[in-house]
Amino acid sequence: MFLTIFVILLVLWLLGLFAFHVAGGLIHLLLIIAVISLVMHFMRSRSAA
Repeated sequence: MFLTIFVILLVLWLLGLFAFHVAGGLIHLLLIIAVISLVMHFMRSRSAA
């Protein structure tokens, strides 16, 4: 689930950065949330194993 969220947020960030040229903190906030969700995914995977 976290991996899916990471991919979706990363794609939205790339679209916002290159396609729509939206400047501001929202685009970078999406990237930060995506990275946090990826880290959470790997942390939960290790604790389950």
